[in-house]
Amino acid sequence: MALYRDRRHGGRVLAQALAGKYQGRTDVVVLALPRGGVPVAWEIAQRLRAPLDVFVVRKLGVPGQEELAMGALASGGIVVLNHEVVDALGIDEGTLSRVAADELRELIRRERSYRDGRPPAQVEGKVVILVDDGLATGSSMRAAVQALRQLRPRELVVAVPIAAASTCESIRAEVDDIVCGATPEPFRAVGLWYDDFSQTTDEEVHQLLASGGGQPEEVR
Repeated sequence: MALYRDRRHGGRVLAQALAGKYQGRTDVVVLALPRGGVPVAWEIAQRLRAPLDVFVVRKLGVPGQEELAMGALASGGIVVLNHEVVDALGIDEGTLSRVAADELRELIRRERSYRDGRPPAQVEGKVVILVDDGLATGSSMRAAVQALRQLRPRELVVAVPIAAASTCESIRAEVDDIVCGATPEPFRAVGLWYDDFSQTTDEEVHQLLASGGGQPEEVR
C-alpha cells in the first residue's frame, strides 16, 4: 500500500518533520536532487521559508560499461572518484577527463535550463538540507554528499520521504542529520510507496524553481 499520493505529498510530510528544528532560520538552504527530488524539496522550502536550488549529480560511467560508475560529477564541477573501480580497471587520467568533460556539458545544460540564469545558492557556512524522493541504494545521494562537503556547509542534512532502512542507516554516518520519513520492510523500490510516481519533467523542475511564493498545503 502506498504511503504517499505523490512527491508533493511526501514533501509536505517531510516538511512537517523538519519544521520544528529548521523553520524560519536564515542559515538554511534546501537543495534538491533533480528531477524527482524537486517537488519534494519545494514543499520543504515553502514550509521552512528557505531558499531552494538544485544540486545536479551526473554519473561518470566507465567507457563501454557505462552502467559501472567510476565516479560522479556534481554542481560546481566537483568530481568524486570511485578509486576502487579506477584502480581495478587501470583508468587513466585522460579517460577520466574526457568522460567528465562530456558529463559537465550535460550538467551545465541542465542547470541553465532549471535555473533560467539565476546564480546557484551559496552553501558555505550554511545548514544544507539535501532532498530526494527516496533512497534505494543511495549511490546518487552519497555522491552528492561527498561533493557538497567540498563546498563547506556548516551542517549537512539529508531528507527523503521513503528509504530502505539499511541505506538510511549507512548514510546517517556520513551526514550531520538524516530524516527518512518511512523505512518499510520489505522495501523493494522507491516508486512502490507512491500512488503517483510519474516522471518529473524538466519543465516542472524549471517551474518549481522559478516559483517564489505560495503556501504549502495542509498535510492530510
